[in-house]
Amino acid sequence: MPDATLDDGPAGSLPPEHRAVLRRWAEEGGPLATRASVVLLAADGLRDAEISRRLGVSRQTVGSWRQRWTSAGLDGLEHRPRTGRPATVDEAEVVTRTLLAPGGSGASRAVARELGLSHATVAGIRRRWRLGPDEARAPSVPTRPPLPGAAVWLMGLYVDPVRAVLLAGTRRGPAPPATAGTVIGTEVLAGLDRALEAALTAAKAREADGTGAGSTMGAGSTAGAGRAEDTRSGSGPGTGTGTGTRAGAGARGGGGTSADTDTGTGTAHGLAEYLAEASRSHPDLGLHAITLWDSGDTSGAGPLPPAPVHGSGVTRHHIPARSTWRTFLRAMVALDSTSHPESSRRVYLDLAAELERYATARSDRPCAAVRWLRENVAGHLGADRAPGAVEGASRGHSWSGVNQIDLGSFNECVVIETVRLSGTITRGEIAHRTGLTQQSVSRIARSLLDRGILIEDAQRRATSGKPRTPVRLSGTAAHALGIHIDPEVLTAVVIDLDGAIVRTRTRPVTADIDPAEFVERVAALGRETLAEARGAVREDGFLGIGVAVPGPVDIASGTVLGPPLMSAWGDLPLLYLLKDHFPCPVLMEKDSTAAAAGERWIGRDRRARDFAYLYLGTGVGTGLYLNGDLYRGISANAGEFGQLCAIALGRVGKDGRPEILPECNPPVSVPDLAVRGGMRPVPTASGSTAAYLAVGEAAAAGDPAASAAVREVAQAVGRGALGLVDLLDIDLIVLGGPFFTDDVAGFYLDEITRTVNEFPTARRLRRVEVEPSVLSAEAAAVGAASTIFHATFTPRLRGRESRARHLPAG
Repeated sequence: MPDATLDDGPAGSLPPEHRAVLRRWAEEGGPLATRASVVLLAADGLRDAEISRRLGVSRQTVGSWRQRWTSAGLDGLEHRPRTGRPATVDEAEVVTRTLLAPGGSGASRAVARELGLSHATVAGIRRRWRLGPDEARAPSVPTRPPLPGAAVWLMGLYVDPVRAVLLAGTRRGPAPPATAGTVIGTEVLAGLDRALEAALTAAKAREADGTGAGSTMGAGSTAGAGRAEDTRSGSGPGTGTGTGTRAGAGARGGGGTSADTDTGTGTAHGLAEYLAEASRSHPDLGLHAITLWDSGDTSGAGPLPPAPVHGSGVTRHHIPARSTWRTFLRAMVALDSTSHPESSRRVYLDLAAELERYATARSDRPCAAVRWLRENVAGHLGADRAPGAVEGASRGHSWSGVNQIDLGSFNECVVIETVRLSGTITRGEIAHRTGLTQQSVSRIARSLLDRGILIEDAQRRATSGKPRTPVRLSGTAAHALGIHIDPEVLTAVVIDLDGAIVRTRTRPVTADIDPAEFVERVAALGRETLAEARGAVREDGFLGIGVAVPGPVDIASGTVLGPPLMSAWGDLPLLYLLKDHFPCPVLMEKDSTAAAAGERWIGRDRRARDFAYLYLGTGVGTGLYLNGDLYRGISANAGEFGQLCAIALGRVGKDGRPEILPECNPPVSVPDLAVRGGMRPVPTASGSTAAYLAVGEAAAAGDPAASAAVREVAQAVGRGALGLVDLLDIDLIVLGGPFFTDDVAGFYLDEITRTVNEFPTARRLRRVEVEPSVLSAEAAAVGAASTIFHATFTPRLRGRESRARHLPAG
């Protein structure tokens, strides 16, 4: 989508933010100066002939750039197909376009055509950066001096009034296998560009007002034609200070603001503190400070003392000679995101948010620097894995999984789904229900029988002809492990293909547990559960591990964002830490989404339609099964239920933000409401769960205060459910979760059923059924294991690719 369009109107028709960008381009000189000047003069009402005379260019050139601006905005001026050999080649721009272009490794010719370069030039740049399709080694980043030849992560960004430093991390040890596909898109890069531009514009304004710290930075430079002095310093536009993430907080995900108030004379000291904190936060990575610009350095020495590239500490580098700092930053983001799935959209959205916070910060409270530092990514690298972590899990059985059941076609999945929903079914009935031919069904069924996925049942006598032999799923053909992480207890289950629980284990956990100990405890629980199930689970039929966690969760990196009551492991890359302990596919889902997957899988034909699963846990969440598949949303966090309840109840603060409803945390709100209603307080030494269960028992026994408390919470949940019913037009709501106990089930079922049937807009057209879950108390753990079956067996024409990177091919 273009940034803006020009309507050939009078001065002032340009948005102020675009006019500021164009003026900066015009001041910086280089190839963008003429283009920006054409647009600025046209916006001031000048005709093409006058613009041509003033700028000394042809009228055709003026008309061309006006047309490019009208059709594509800023991007049309900055990037255009060019013919002939350009005066300079920006290697970083080539790298970015190559990495993010559709088609991946086969896009060299398209990139060459787009940038007006020869195919040989693009191929040469790809060789220097080691981006070839058959390249086994990690990409090479040709900074000065070059980064080590290892996997590279973008770890931080430091900006003060004098300089900007990009912090890169490299993995010590052998390079991991490359991951396919991109995690971010060009829209994320564009958003990062806009945030950075806003921060730099704000810095200039504050310096002009005298509120910024330090001196004015260099006016910027264009890419040099191979000379180091062209890009080593002074390439940053005027900037000031920023409210970035504190380095210490950044190691945990980056939510704080820096209180650093160094002035221009102390910026080197502030950078040194930032790098020291980065070293402490990321001890498993080699860290490299890459100077993007430094207006205070005229010698090229850089902001850090010299250090050998392979030595200890943070090494210093400059951007490649044939790149500008802007294009190099984009290239590093693209390289990081396409190499490591944990470098998800969230990482760069966090960075953009820090820059935007600086741009909108109050001018009377300037801070000295943007100090963004991302959370740790090194825990899953495997270089310093604890002895026996994987070995202990794999002794005797490797549990490698790797999708041993290799389904050869979409039709095989269709047949399996039909058999699963029916329980037992004949081949003729499969053909009738699926529309496949008898011959196709017989061929697929024979293959599935040979591989042990289906088994034949007792013959049925037919009215004519030979008896029919129905088939059903073989429960022992496949198994999966599910782990549910809750603030008070960890639960692990092994289930078979029929959903039968083979083994269950639980282990308590506390909110103040150390993150490293927490990960080891989760992994140990999984290993113990698998060890106990060893006699019942075929090694060649073990498909993998599903993990259910409270939301919101960053599925791409396996990071739980602000888990309730367990701040100790917030922003921990849990998925990749667990992958170090288990050499098999590991998936992560929100607990409510996992519960919906389990309900669909185990519920068979009773759940063969759209439904919403209301999960009553530490908070109330929603899992959605719509149009034959789980609905996760763009960030895999669909179903956040609390704000919907708050809006439905009119519980909104003065700032317009929906309140955090206590009713949407049943284990806390129900005991509190019961005590306020006159019930004797329940001892809470055993935690809120014990208090909730005690109130539930009292409500079932007829205690009026306990009954009223449960009913009040059920009414609040029902109002949120009403919003779901009207929004999604569904006729089934399933209730489950650890706090949907037998004692309180009747209260919730009655209140929610009444609400969703008396108040919906289309109540005359449908009757909404509210049913208890078919899952046990271990709903989330069983659901987590079911996500493995769901990803393997559920037929999809679309959406299967989104899970492909989690389950290796068989």
